[in-house]
Amino acid sequence: MSDNKNSAAKRKGGLGRGLGSLLEGNKYTGKTESSTTANEVNTIADIAISQIQTNPYQPRTHFDQAALEELAESIKIQGIIQPITVRQLDQNTFQLISGERRYQAAKIAGLEVIPAYIRKADDQQMLEMALIENIQRENLNAIEIALSYQRLLTECSLKQEELGDRVGKKRTTVTNYLRLLKLPPDIQIALRDNIISMGHARALINIDTIEQQLDVFKEVVAKELSVRKVEELVRNLQNAKKKPDNQQKLQFNKYDDELKTVESKLTSQFGTKIQVKANNEGKGEIKIPFVSVDELNRILEILNY
Repeated sequence: MSDNKNSAAKRKGGLGRGLGSLLEGNKYTGKTESSTTANEVNTIADIAISQIQTNPYQPRTHFDQAALEELAESIKIQGIIQPITVRQLDQNTFQLISGERRYQAAKIAGLEVIPAYIRKADDQQMLEMALIENIQRENLNAIEIALSYQRLLTECSLKQEELGDRVGKKRTTVTNYLRLLKLPPDIQIALRDNIISMGHARALINIDTIEQQLDVFKEVVAKELSVRKVEELVRNLQNAKKKPDNQQKLQFNKYDDELKTVESKLTSQFGTKIQVKANNEGKGEIKIPFVSVDELNRILEILNY
């Protein structure tokens, strides 16, 4: 029985040497915070949870409490399988770079120390690593991913091509997420809370005005419309918008025929090619060309000038 307890204690102790060896160039020291100095970076050590600050650049805005409780129960039995990542601020203070779910669950589980990979990073590197680590874990909602992409572009001065390479996504995928941030807040919140899907949002963003976007969004929620149905609604709106333009064009085609008749009559009257033009508002001009002063005088006589 005592052997079983010792085994469980070892599991709770955190990280085995095998996993530590997977991190190239890093070693598992097995030290606690009391023996970890500011010079020991790129190592894995057990650090007191009380000496770890949360990450101010954390892109996740919501942690599911039930999921945290489940993870805490797993940690009580298995310990921390994967270490968190921190940077060292001073000899006794560390700051999370990634692994906040494990950190929060470890606190719930009652752990006093947690295995952590210590690395050196400035504020911009902190932000970039935290954002990319969270994106790659694919447990953010679509709006959190979009906001993370936007922060990487603006705060880390990355271009979209560079961003795609960093997060392992195509540029079109990055662009589709960024476009979500152009949606009105009500729709963004619904997407964040899984009331609508990414497919719904991508269809809604193709609607020209915010008012129409919100109208269709309300209908989507009220009737629980599928993505395909929303896409159909959006196409109908776009086609309806084009119809008046087509009708106006047909009307003006008829008017153009009348203008040609006028041009023909004036050309015969003045003995020179007359041009009559008009725009969609009915405004236009008549051009009477001439090639000599004598021809100009002849035209002026016809006009009784």
